[in-house]
Amino acid sequence: MNEPVLSLRDVTKAYPSAGEMFWALKGVSFEVDAGEMLALMGPSGSGKSTLMNILGLLDRQTGGRYLLNGTDVTDLTEDARAEARNQAIGFVFQAFHLLPRASLLENVEVPLTYAGWRARERRARAHALLERVGLGDKAGSTPSAISGGQKQRVAVARALAMSPALLLADEPTGNLDTATGNEIMGLFHDLNAEGATIVVVTHEPDIAAQAARTVVLRDGFIESDARQVPHLPFAKATMAQRSAT
Repeated sequence: MNEPVLSLRDVTKAYPSAGEMFWALKGVSFEVDAGEMLALMGPSGSGKSTLMNILGLLDRQTGGRYLLNGTDVTDLTEDARAEARNQAIGFVFQAFHLLPRASLLENVEVPLTYAGWRARERRARAHALLERVGLGDKAGSTPSAISGGQKQRVAVARALAMSPALLLADEPTGNLDTATGNEIMGLFHDLNAEGATIVVVTHEPDIAAQAARTVVLRDGFIESDARQVPHLPFAKATMAQRSAT
């Protein structure tokens, strides 16, 4: 049997607060298999953001183990964590985090540049990814020239640059209207159908309902972990058909 893409085993996280320790996570355990699309939900103070940072190797847990793509990343050095983050995790953020003066092509190239790809190879890869999300004809544009939905498509293309084991989307529809948000979720479903493993962190029930599984955090614990039939409000269409948004 294949290893899960991610496996958390009794993960805890504590922060010093007013001379005491505040436990944001109190023993979280779950796995995500290759090809799953999971929504992670929870109210403010549930530990959702803390867990997101641990999954993304942006923070370390206090206790427990974290296996990413079959490798225990719990005790890696900071340099090794940075390399694992660039190689194995693709990030999509609510605020897009695009370089404003760089072209869309150059934005998608960023992870490849850090990884040491040669200019010709990284340009070809970046252009192919922009084509994949329906923006190949806008490769030379800057972020200011495109819509919010298109910016998020560029962010998705950038997240896919290193063919990551895990696509981690933090409130990816938070800055978008409902229709555009649903179209971005349609893009995630296209990618998931191609085999991508995706965790969507969201506070929106209608977005979580579009995933096949929802994990709900509350007060640092997993309150529920349920599978469901995804509710897909968007029309079945190709990425290119959706790219105008």
